[in-house]
Amino acid sequence: MTIVTVNERNARVAAAVAAAGIEPAIRILDADAKTAAAAAEQLGCEVGAIANSLVFECDGEPLLVMASGAARVDTDVLARHLGAGAITKANPKLVRAATGQVIGGVAPTGHPQLLRTVVDETLASYPVIWTAAGTADSVMPLTYGQLLTLTGGKALPVR
Repeated sequence: MTIVTVNERNARVAAAVAAAGIEPAIRILDADAKTAAAAAEQLGCEVGAIANSLVFECDGEPLLVMASGAARVDTDVLARHLGAGAITKANPKLVRAATGQVIGGVAPTGHPQLLRTVVDETLASYPVIWTAAGTADSVMPLTYGQLLTLTGGKALPVR
């Protein structure tokens, strides 16, 4: 297996994906894709097939939500499903501390035992899901099952 990457962040993502038993297929885009719409346009896919990596603060702890780019996460709905008191958007410092990555390139390759993760159930309707791969200009294709495996996440509705 050859892992082709352009920088250290992509290399770390590729190694984590490979360690989970998934062949890494990181793709470098022509331009940064900091939004689901921008990524979908470059990939030629539906915006709903883009899995946004969103970090929230859930009752004082970081929570990664892999959410379809088709709609916003409803934190009230999510809190009810998790039995949480409050879910708010994480600040950049918490995102970096929780994931080791910066906003705009958070790949779903954190430490599942350390970072609680929810995976949007609507992503299951797409045969290929595109996630960030460590930088704002890199993505990788996964199936819904691979995304659940990679994150150790729990499938839930998020809206």
